[in-house]
Formats: sequence, structure tokens, C-alpha cells
Amino acid sequence: MQIDRSKHAPNSTGAVAEGREYLTFSLGNEEYAVDILKVQEIRGYEAVTRIANTPEFIKGVINLRGVIVPIVDLRIKFGVAAPAYNQFTVVIVLNVLDRVLGVVVDSVSDVAILTEDQIKPAPELGSLDTRFVTGMGTLDNRMLILVDIEKLLSATDMQLFDRITA
Repeated sequence: MQIDRSKHAPNSTGAVAEGREYLTFSLGNEEYAVDILKVQEIRGYEAVTRIANTPEFIKGVINLRGVIVPIVDLRIKFGVAAPAYNQFTVVIVLNVLDRVLGVVVDSVSDVAILTEDQIKPAPELGSLDTRFVTGMGTLDNRMLILVDIEKLLSATDMQLFDRITA
């Protein structure tokens, strides 16, 4: 994956604006972003071993260099679109609460640096659960939904991952 840092050139004083780095990815027609510090690696989608009696959003597990890694399809978890796997589908391997897990996304875009001025609070959407949305990032003409992966996955989800990988 190539990173375009031309948008983050020094300002007139010669300093690059302070900001946080986010890995951006697509789900359906929307762009999301996750804190780059949570990302361990990005892999092409590969067949997973399905585990019986798990929720539909848990696709199964893979063996990643001797570590059993649960794989979550974010399209199903978010209810965004029906899963369709192609050459652009990737798994983002994350470190979440001292656990390794993978999330399936449509594609990875780039690494974006967002300053505090570029991040707005998450909107209140009535009955829709947005606790996992930390804000909305604006970058050029793009709107990024900033996801806190630790808030997205409930304590019940994490206990389930522990049972799967035990």
C-alpha cells in the first residue's frame, strides 16, 4: 500500500500540522477510518475456517503465523451491504484490547493524517447506535467515519473471540 503524503506538506512556517494517522477503508459507498496504531497488518482476503454456532458477522478464523485470529466482516456487523468477496477485499489485522483480530472490508484506501480541526463530533442519529463512531473526519472533499474498534466490539463479542481462540 502506498501512502500519499503530498497533502500533508509543511505549512508556510515549515512545520507539518500535528495530527493523528488513520487507515481509511471502504464499506459499500462509505469511507471509514481506524487509528493506525491499532493496525498490525493488511492481508488479502483468504478462506477462513468457519466456527459453528457463531454470529453471522464472525466469518471464522485464520491461522496467522501460529496465532488463531477471529475474522469479523464489518459489512455484516454494520449492516452496510451484502458481503461480496473479490480481488479488492482485504482483511485488516488489528490489535484490540490485547487481542489480535481481523476485519473484512471492501478495500483499503490510504493513510490519512487528520488534525483536530478536521474532526467533528459524531452526529446523534436517534435510535441508531453510534457509540463506536468517535467523529467525522473531513479531508479534501471526503467525509470519513472515524471508528473506535474497541467500542464497536462489545464485551460479549470479545468473550466469544476468547472462546473461539482458546
